[in-house]
Amino acid sequence: MEVDSPSNLPLPDAFLDFLNENGVDPSVYTNTTPRYVRLKPGCEGDVEEIEVEVRCKLEKVDWLPSFYSLSPHVQIANSKAYQQGKIYGIDAASGAAVSALNISLGDHVLDLCVAPGAKLCMVLDLLGSSGSVTGIDVARHRLAACRTMVLKYSLGEYPLDEMANLYKEWTSRRPWKDKKKAAKARVTVASQLASSTQDPELIYYGKNSGVVGLTRSEIYQTFRGNDVLHCGYDKVLVDAECTHDGSIKHIQKFEYWGWKTLQRRVLNAERTDSLTVLQLQLLTNGFRLLKIGGSLVYSTCSLTVAQNEDVVEQFLLQNASAELLEIDAAKNWPCRSGRIPKTLRFDPMTSRTSGLFVAKFTKLAI
Repeated sequence: MEVDSPSNLPLPDAFLDFLNENGVDPSVYTNTTPRYVRLKPGCEGDVEEIEVEVRCKLEKVDWLPSFYSLSPHVQIANSKAYQQGKIYGIDAASGAAVSALNISLGDHVLDLCVAPGAKLCMVLDLLGSSGSVTGIDVARHRLAACRTMVLKYSLGEYPLDEMANLYKEWTSRRPWKDKKKAAKARVTVASQLASSTQDPELIYYGKNSGVVGLTRSEIYQTFRGNDVLHCGYDKVLVDAECTHDGSIKHIQKFEYWGWKTLQRRVLNAERTDSLTVLQLQLLTNGFRLLKIGGSLVYSTCSLTVAQNEDVVEQFLLQNASAELLEIDAAKNWPCRSGRIPKTLRFDPMTSRTSGLFVAKFTKLAI
C-alpha cells in the first residue's frame, strides 16, 4: 500500500549524536510507517465491510497471519468494527514478538509488563478457551486498561473456577489500610527495582493470580531432580520498559512536548543506566518463572545496543541454563539480524514497522 511522504522531523543534535553512538541511521525517523491492525479470529468475512466504513483498503500482511496494514492517518477508534471488538491496533513488529513464542493450545503464558494490552489480546486470541495468561505490570491503572481491553474484545474466560484451589494461596488477604499504604508506595516501585541489588518482590492480586505449579514458598526455591520440570510457565513474554526511541510516533511527539523532555526521558545517561538494570531484572525474573524446556521472548522498542544486545549478553553470562533459540518463523519476516546471532531487529526502513528488538530463549535442564 502507499503511505504518505516522509516527514521532515527536525531532530536535535544531541539526539543525532545518540543515534550515531548506537549505529542507528537517523533516516529511520523520516520514514512514515503504516498503521497495523489485527483482525479477531472469525471476523475474516467482515474485511470489505470494514474497508467501506474506514474508507481505506486493508492490505493483508503476508508474513503475519490476521494482520492488516492501512494508511497511518486513518482513524479506527470511531468505527463500528473497533467498537465491536472486531479489530484492534497493534504494530506488526509487536505481533512478531508474540508469534515468536509459538504459542500452542493449552499453554500457560506469562506476559510481564503487560500494558497497554494489545499483545495480551493477541495471546488470548491464540489460546482461545484453553490454557491461561497471567499479566503483570507495575501500575494498577495500567492493569486496569488491560482488563478493559480484554473485556472489550470478549477475550478470556472469567472466573477460572477450576483453577481456584491452585491460585488460592496467592490471593491477597491484607487489611485495607495495608493495601492503601502499598498503593502509595507503588509509585516508586520502578525506581526501587532499578536501584535494588536484590530480586524484586513478585506481587499478585486476584482470585486467579499466581504462578502455575508453584506455591509462594517455592518461588525462589532451588529444585532438584525432575520436580522443577513441571513448574512455571510454558511461555513468557518480557516486553521490557525502555526509552521507546524505536517508536517513530513516540519520537515525533517530542516535537510538541519539547526536545528538553526528550533529553530527560531518552538521552539522560542516569535514566538509561537505571533502565538497563531494570530490564535485566525483568528478564531474570521472567526466566525464573519459565519451566524447563519453555520459551521466553525478550523485546524492547529501543534501537540502542545497551538496552538490547548488552542486556542479553549479561543475562546469558549470569544464567547457565539459558540458551538463545532461532526464531523459525523469522525466515519470512522483513527484519535483520541483531549484533548477537539469533536475535532480530525491526525498523521502519527494513520492516515498515516501528523499531523492535527480539530475542528468544529456552531453559535447559542442567
